[in-house]
Amino acid sequence: MKKIFILCVMVLTYYTINAQNKIRGKITDQNNVPLPGATIYIPDMNKGITSNSSGNYELSNLPNGKIKIQYSFVGYTNRIETVVLKGNALELNIILKQTPIEAEEIVVSGGYNSTQHDNAVKIDVLKLNAMTTKCTPNFAEVLTQVPGVDMISKGSGVSKPVIRGLSMNDIMVLNNGVRFENYQFSDHHPLGIDEFGIEDVEIIKGPASLLYGSDAIGGVINFIKEKPAPVGSVVGDYNLQLFSNSLGITNNLGIKGASKNFYGGIRFGNKNHADYLQGGGVFVPNTRFFGNSLKVNTGFNNQKMALNLFYDYSNYKVGIAEEDALDFINAQGRGRKQEVFYMLLDNHLLSTRNKFFLNKYKLEVNSAYQQSGLIHSEGINEISIDMTLQTFTYETRLYLPSTSKSEYIVGFQGINQINTNNNHREVILLPNANINNYSGFGLLQYTFFEKLKVQTGIRYDYKQILSESVNLPTEATYRPALNKNYNSFSGSMGATYNLSEKLLFRFNFASAYRTPNLPELTSNGKHEERYELGDNSLVPENAYETDFSIHYHTNNFTFDLAGFYNILNNYIYISPSVDTTADGDKIYKYLQTNANLYGFETGIHIHPNHMEWLHFETTFSNVTGKKKNGEYLPFIQANKIQSELRFEKEKLVFLHNTFLKLNLLSSFAQNNPAPEEDKTLGYILFDAGIGGNIKVSNQLLSIGIGISNIFDKKYVDHLSTLKEVNYFNPGRNITLSLKIPFGLKRKE
Repeated sequence: MKKIFILCVMVLTYYTINAQNKIRGKITDQNNVPLPGATIYIPDMNKGITSNSSGNYELSNLPNGKIKIQYSFVGYTNRIETVVLKGNALELNIILKQTPIEAEEIVVSGGYNSTQHDNAVKIDVLKLNAMTTKCTPNFAEVLTQVPGVDMISKGSGVSKPVIRGLSMNDIMVLNNGVRFENYQFSDHHPLGIDEFGIEDVEIIKGPASLLYGSDAIGGVINFIKEKPAPVGSVVGDYNLQLFSNSLGITNNLGIKGASKNFYGGIRFGNKNHADYLQGGGVFVPNTRFFGNSLKVNTGFNNQKMALNLFYDYSNYKVGIAEEDALDFINAQGRGRKQEVFYMLLDNHLLSTRNKFFLNKYKLEVNSAYQQSGLIHSEGINEISIDMTLQTFTYETRLYLPSTSKSEYIVGFQGINQINTNNNHREVILLPNANINNYSGFGLLQYTFFEKLKVQTGIRYDYKQILSESVNLPTEATYRPALNKNYNSFSGSMGATYNLSEKLLFRFNFASAYRTPNLPELTSNGKHEERYELGDNSLVPENAYETDFSIHYHTNNFTFDLAGFYNILNNYIYISPSVDTTADGDKIYKYLQTNANLYGFETGIHIHPNHMEWLHFETTFSNVTGKKKNGEYLPFIQANKIQSELRFEKEKLVFLHNTFLKLNLLSSFAQNNPAPEEDKTLGYILFDAGIGGNIKVSNQLLSIGIGISNIFDKKYVDHLSTLKEVNYFNPGRNITLSLKIPFGLKRKE
């Protein structure tokens, strides 16, 4: 009885001590003026508050151990503080400095919650703002603002991101850290993630297999969800965008709220676009698309745990601009209705992300279930492909006790997939199959002295692919059953050296590994306008990439330079052959070769002294991809220069926080095509935009007008697959954007 009593006292004492963890303070500028409405956010807990009218704040219910806190206010530098709590109350007064340059963020895709400058792997962050980002109905096009990132497109509704010449099977797309699986293998399939409820996008350029598995051989794109509402508030917003070129409309409505321990939110979205107009005003048949999405989230956090639950649903119907569809659609005329030659994509994603704070340890347990449906229709009520992919992912990460110099992570990940063909359709592009992948990894980050931080790790993967046979051995479309087993080690080592507060150098070497996937091994069927043929003798890819980058910044100037060299052994790609089917369809085959990819990106961002209302930014990106025999690789983006001149004014007539921007995109000619590709001419595009806030009563509404391709230029990008059917990229487009925020403020 005595022992039980002592145990109860210990438990009560433990929770009482935890309950005492709190941080309070005041947020001011350099002149000691309070900053009301400043944001205080704890990434580990997915919890945030805002400072009151006096700039004061208080964080309570915090866990024991080391946590990072980000303080931010528009127009000021972000400040990131690391504190160690041991059942105590801290006073932390924060001074934020004004800056015209965007401040660095806490990034989550590198394994640790760390600043961009602290991370050994360079992580680009793209903040999403409907008022200031590209005026396009194509969400993937927004990503191309990051140097080194491009897109393969098939009209406004279908596109795939490209990172330094690698795409589709070679890069990994994450939905808030969850591996997104919706038949990413083909350039005919859209990205499948919309911009609704996305706070920002984190992009790793180069191998990231250590943390994310074999499909991250070329990089990672992580779409980070919007933060919960500040504690004690209910907020929401309605967003509307109208597009002249595709007669399109995009709208979404979201509302979210948070109390001391709970939060929740819901967001609905809808898109509807007709066939787009190419330069010169002629419509491109069957590039119409529409879609709906629903996103729900809820969570609970206290001093012991942070539990998060997310549900995402999307449904998209996308026209297929292929030769067989052109005559039919041209006869009908431009429109929105989709009866023939379309894809229907249906995706459910239920995920949970949880952290448990165990004094010096931190345990992260994540899991997700995903169901993706893919239907291809050719004639009216004529469905040729009907597949469902079910994916179950799970992950455990243990953050070991750390010091001021070292941090350690060990983890385990698993993926189980089931691909199923439904309703006995005409084409079985991929067989019924089970795919299982299990892996373990370890990551170490060590600070040797104040200026040098090193990160290294190792990973082991085991993968099994089991597929059923298709048809009879006497038939041309016969595929034998597969039982493939793969395993490999991969690793990386990188370092960041801060020569001074303004100048840092970053070096990283990574080995990565990717197994051939189900489409590459087993494809045997018509897929849109071509016939695709896999090869079950393909072996795993291996990549060895070296990256080096320099970053320099002052209060009104930044400079970046990054170079890379990627050695790809057994690189897998799809290529047209000289063969055709009995029906005359061109046969595309999955092939394998040794190759090298190399290039660089550079950029500057200038705010002249005494002219903080003026911003100038320009970037240049270059990549070359060659096979071992000297031939060039397919789907390699052209060199590009992107520039923006931006003017800002606190008030212009009735507009508050006004901006005016002019953009230039100069794409060089691609004179180094693959043998099966054509050369592509260069082009120059001009865009413009204006926007700001309008005060209505006590509410600020945001409004913006943007014009892309101002001069309605006819052009074809090298990565546009519509050049195969002799159509140009979109012409002039005028976009009207409106955001109406609403909400209940918390009591101070």
